[in-house]
Amino acid sequence: MIRRIFDDEHEMFRDSVRSFMQKEIRPHSDRWQEQGIVDREAFLKAGEQGLLLMWADEQYGGAGVSDFRYEQILIEENAHFGDAGFFMTLHSRLVGPYIGELATEEQKQRWLPKCISGEHVLAVAITEPGAGSDVAGIRTHAADKGDHYLLNGSKTYISNGINADLVVVVARTNQEKRHGLSLFVVERGMDGFERGRNLKKMGLKSQDTAELFFNNVKVPKENLLGEFDRGFYHLMHFLAEERLLGAVGYLANAEAALNVTMDYVQERKAFGQTVADFQNTRFKLADMRTGIDVTQAFVDQCVLEHNAGTLSADDAAKAKLYTSELEGRVTDECVQLHGGAGFMDEYPVCRMYLNARVSRIYAGSSEVMREIIARSMGLDPRKNKPRSANQ
Repeated sequence: MIRRIFDDEHEMFRDSVRSFMQKEIRPHSDRWQEQGIVDREAFLKAGEQGLLLMWADEQYGGAGVSDFRYEQILIEENAHFGDAGFFMTLHSRLVGPYIGELATEEQKQRWLPKCISGEHVLAVAITEPGAGSDVAGIRTHAADKGDHYLLNGSKTYISNGINADLVVVVARTNQEKRHGLSLFVVERGMDGFERGRNLKKMGLKSQDTAELFFNNVKVPKENLLGEFDRGFYHLMHFLAEERLLGAVGYLANAEAALNVTMDYVQERKAFGQTVADFQNTRFKLADMRTGIDVTQAFVDQCVLEHNAGTLSADDAAKAKLYTSELEGRVTDECVQLHGGAGFMDEYPVCRMYLNARVSRIYAGSSEVMREIIARSMGLDPRKNKPRSANQ
């Protein structure tokens, strides 16, 4: 089915992005996989091409292009021709908007230019050993000391954690309120800010994921991002886009897995014919193709809704839930169709399968997405508690 959400300018942009990925990203993929981190130079090269924080105003060095479809193209081309661990989109479209929408003019002038050029890499630190999807359980705290905030605590599973120069840290600033959180920008080199090890993971091995520690970090007052004690609501504001970013990526990953499997089964022979000649193979591929195409129509519509400012939280949750589950099913089927080769790291499908497992966990687990969707249907246990026999 022809996707009709893109125009000629989008397709020209896609061609340039594909060329960039093939030339500057994919050739380094194996090395990054081994070293457990993407070279910082990759961000600089992306910045040179104008691919970072494209939404930012020209006065800061950006392109002033807010159309989400351009980021969608970046995500899709990286899935097919780049490296899954190159978290350019986390930098540009997940963390960057915190600065773009919440920062003061002084903060924008101070931070955005180097984020756009790739000199500074961004990360957001929310998850803690005892607080994942439930951000209200965050224990990292910041105390107001008059001319600065004193930050203490730790974070874990932080993507871009080693490479990051600026980290948006979520910390508790009001012990009396469950949602009494604030956002602070912690900069590389601040006293008391330490990074733990680059965590070893099941998949996404080229993506640096770290523990972060804050030991009496003196955060300047001018590094408070957004309103004091309103951090929880700031986080909620960005969740729909975060889940849409995930959905676009998960679906692109499923498509990429299908493509490499199509190539493999038409070359691999068994019992005197190609694997593609078996009816079971053709039926499996047909099911995957159908699932991807039908899901793509929904995701593309979500993108248009997001551009129009009308994407709802529950629709974003549906997109995140379904695409992450689809990616898991597709990559599993693709490994099966590769046979023993699918278990070998030298075949792309092996890495795709391992990478896909986390998609159902981060940015809100599948269980959390189902809860959001159920509540949007009026199924909220907090409001529909059964009456006791005595009532």
